[in-house]
Amino acid sequence: MSWPGGSPSSGSGAGSGQRATVGAAAIEVSGLTKEFGRRTAVEDVSFSVARGEVFGFLGPNGAGKTTTVRILGTLIAPTAGSAVVAGIPLIRANEAEIRRRISIMPEAPGLYRRLTVTENLEFFARLYGLPDRQARMKEALDVVGLGDRAQDICGSLSKGLRQRVALARTLLNDPEVMFLDEPTSGLDPVAAHEVHGLINTLRQRGVTVFITTHRLDEAERLCDRVAILNTRLRTIGRPDELRHTLFSRSIAVTTAAPLGDPARVFTGLPAVQGWRADELSAGSTAGYVLTVSDPVRAAPEVTRALVAAGADVLSITEARHSLEDVYLELVEDQEGRSR
Repeated sequence: MSWPGGSPSSGSGAGSGQRATVGAAAIEVSGLTKEFGRRTAVEDVSFSVARGEVFGFLGPNGAGKTTTVRILGTLIAPTAGSAVVAGIPLIRANEAEIRRRISIMPEAPGLYRRLTVTENLEFFARLYGLPDRQARMKEALDVVGLGDRAQDICGSLSKGLRQRVALARTLLNDPEVMFLDEPTSGLDPVAAHEVHGLINTLRQRGVTVFITTHRLDEAERLCDRVAILNTRLRTIGRPDELRHTLFSRSIAVTTAAPLGDPARVFTGLPAVQGWRADELSAGSTAGYVLTVSDPVRAAPEVTRALVAAGADVLSITEARHSLEDVYLELVEDQEGRSR
């Protein structure tokens, strides 16, 4: 983000170096562990996040997501392991410097409801010791679309608008890395869509965005990569990579009536490795799921075989597993093995 009067780094003692090149790691985590007494909240977690990436952190309640954010945000110290945040090693001597380069938006916006939007931003800008506060506040409000609500009392705003004020607050120090903890929790679909648009705007500006969320459709829509955590890191990758890794590729076939001999129709076709009847078929229609090595090659062969068998074909589509399928497969598998 380009701010009038320079970046906040230049006025807060953090301006000795420029931001690293986009694509270099913004966050590096190695063997991170956090114990609270006898309970282990995060265990031996390692991952990296590229600069300018929107990175999703997923997991059930109690998985360690918020604990990880609190560690990386210098709010609590890890029990073991190491990390680099915004290019700075995460050690006690560097905590103030890291805080200048990051921002955190917790699930609860944490605004003073009796103050106006401007008064809230002014308060936090002073905490950062930022120069050119008025210019920074104006641009932050413009980015989140609240320039005309600057004098409104925060308590009079809807939850969605308060979330936008909280996002404006996180932009004040021109962060290199933003941590958003459940940014759309409790929002209606319209407000959540607006927050998604703001996150995409941040991506375009080259800000690294680290999101914890329970909304798997949200993560699939927004995130370049996702990590699934359940105290330990279960997997990490692009949503499409995770689907292809965990699930075989398949084609879903729907016909107007059941096939007389589906085995004769499907067995031996190029790229078709197996088939089964779809138990979710409704009414008089029939469905079949074919495991294939290459959907592009298999689909035309399946179509020709069905036509030759005299079947009335209603649809032939590649079956797609969602990120929710991946999540449930990993989390339920771990829970089953831990019993």
